[in-house]
Amino acid sequence: MSLAVEILISALLVIGGGFGLIGSLGLLKLRDGMQRLHAPTKATTVGVGASLIAAALATYAQTGTATWQGVMIAAFLFLTAPLSGLMLAKAHRHLSQPKLPVTGTAAPWAGEIPPKR
Repeated sequence: MSLAVEILISALLVIGGGFGLIGSLGLLKLRDGMQRLHAPTKATTVGVGASLIAAALATYAQTGTATWQGVMIAAFLFLTAPLSGLMLAKAHRHLSQPKLPVTGTAAPWAGEIPPKR
């Protein structure tokens, strides 16, 4: 393995660890639930993605073959993290604002349970 590849892999691991640390600290330090939501869904997703790229690059540099496991993990992570963040945000909104303001149209808010008639 060449020195340039080792430096790239090391940089990706440091970047991934840094984003993971920033996401974890954001989860602890931010005040509101909606603010806390952004730290794990954004920063740690990028951190794990950088670590997966580093692992795939190291495997390819050592064996000469690419593996599909890292790609599948990254795809699953990048698909599920935004969806779980969306569901957590909707749950927070429904719990913190039980009565939403009027939309100004005949349509209710997305996810709002229409009143019984």
